[in-house]
Amino acid sequence: MTANSMTTEISKEQQEEKESLNLFYSTQTVIQKALGKLGYPNEMYELLKEPLRLLTVRIPVRMDDGTVKIFTGYRSQHSDAVGPTKGGVRFHPEVNEEEVKALSIWMSLKCGITNLPYGGGKGGIICDPKKMSFRELERLSRGYVRAISQIVGPTKDIPAPDVYTNSQIMAWMMDEYSRLREFDSPGFITGKPIVLGGSQGRETATARGVTICIDEAAKKKGFNIQGARVVIQGFGNAGSYLAKFMHDAGAKVIAVSDVYGAVHDPNGLDIDYLLDRRDSFGTFSQLFKNTISNKELLELDCDILVPAAISNQITVENAANIKAKIVVEAANGPTTLEATKILSERGVLLVPDILASAGGVTVSYFEWVQNNQGYYWTEEEVDEKLVKVMVHSFETIYETAQKHQVDMRLAAYMVGIRKMAEAASFRGWV
Repeated sequence: MTANSMTTEISKEQQEEKESLNLFYSTQTVIQKALGKLGYPNEMYELLKEPLRLLTVRIPVRMDDGTVKIFTGYRSQHSDAVGPTKGGVRFHPEVNEEEVKALSIWMSLKCGITNLPYGGGKGGIICDPKKMSFRELERLSRGYVRAISQIVGPTKDIPAPDVYTNSQIMAWMMDEYSRLREFDSPGFITGKPIVLGGSQGRETATARGVTICIDEAAKKKGFNIQGARVVIQGFGNAGSYLAKFMHDAGAKVIAVSDVYGAVHDPNGLDIDYLLDRRDSFGTFSQLFKNTISNKELLELDCDILVPAAISNQITVENAANIKAKIVVEAANGPTTLEATKILSERGVLLVPDILASAGGVTVSYFEWVQNNQGYYWTEEEVDEKLVKVMVHSFETIYETAQKHQVDMRLAAYMVGIRKMAEAASFRGWV
C-alpha cells in the first residue's frame, strides 16, 4: 500500500465516522439497508427517508422582566401511513431541525417494533429551561401549542414529554389545546399528571423498558442480573429510575454520571443516597471530591453498560476499549455506526436505542387508549402489559438478527420499518 492510498483510506474512514456522528444521516443509512434486506424498491426508501411534514414555528413569549423573547420551535411528523403520529417535545438549547427529523423517524421505528398503531412524531423548542422561570415556561408551553394546533390532536399527532419537559408542561399544553378546541381533550397529549388522565407507570416506563431489555439480553449471554456489575451514563429520568430498578433487582451499580462527571465504587454505589441528593436536573457529582470523567466511565470493567445521556458517546475512538458484555442504549444515538460494527465484531451484545427505550411510547399508547375509553388501569396492569410488549419485541428482533446474520441495530430497523412499508404499499403510495 502506498503512502497516498493509505492517506485516502484513512480519510475515507474519518469521513464515514464524521457522517455517522450525524444522527439524521446515520438513520437514513440504516433505513436504506433495512429496506434493501426486506426487498423493497428504492421508491419506498425515498418515501420514508424524510418526514412527511415539518412545521417550523416562532413563539413570542413575554418574559418576567416585561420584554418579549421570540423562540423557535419545530414539529416533525415522519409517517402517518399506519395511523396518527406520536412523539415527545423537548426543551433544549441545542434543538435543531435535523435532530427533530431524525427523532421523529426513530419514533416511527419504535412504534413499528412494538406494533403500535402510530407513526413517529417529534417536537422541540430552542430554549434553556434552566434559565427560565416557572411562569415563563408555562407561557412558552402554551404558545407552542397555539403555534402547532392545526396539525396536532388525538387523531392527528399526540405529543408527550421528552428532554427537560415533564407532566406539568404536558398539563399546560393539554389545557391550552382544550381551550382552543373548546372541549376537554385528555387524549391530545400523554405523560400528563394522573389527576388529568395520566397513566400509572408512565413516569418510569422508559427505565422499566430498558430494565426488561437488560434482563432479556443477560439471558442470551447466560448470566443473571443479580450480582451483575452495571455502569450507567446519565442520571436523568431514564438513568435514575434504571439505577433504582437495577439496584433493587440485586445488581451492583458500580458507576453513574451526570453532565459534570461520574462517581465510581467497584463494590456498588448507594443509589438511594444519590437519588435523595440529586437536583431537579439529575446532577449530583459536585457533592463528591473524587470523581471520574464520562469518558472514563464508559471504559470501566463491567457486565452491562447503559449510555443514558446524550448521542455519540461510543465512537471508533473508544469502542475497542468498551469492556461490557452487553451495551443497552437508553439514550438516543449514543453509539455511532462504525462503533456498532466494532462492538458487534467483538461479540458485545448491543441492544439499540429504538428497542431499549421503547417503553416510554408503549405506556404513552396505553395512556391514550385509557383516555379514549375513559377506563383506567392499575400500575400492576400497566407493567404486566409493558412486559409482554417489550419481551415480544426483543425476541422478534433477536431472532431477526440471528436469521439474517446482522447486528441488533439493523435487525431492529428491519422490524421497525416493515409495518410502515406494508401500510404505505396497501395505501397505494408506493
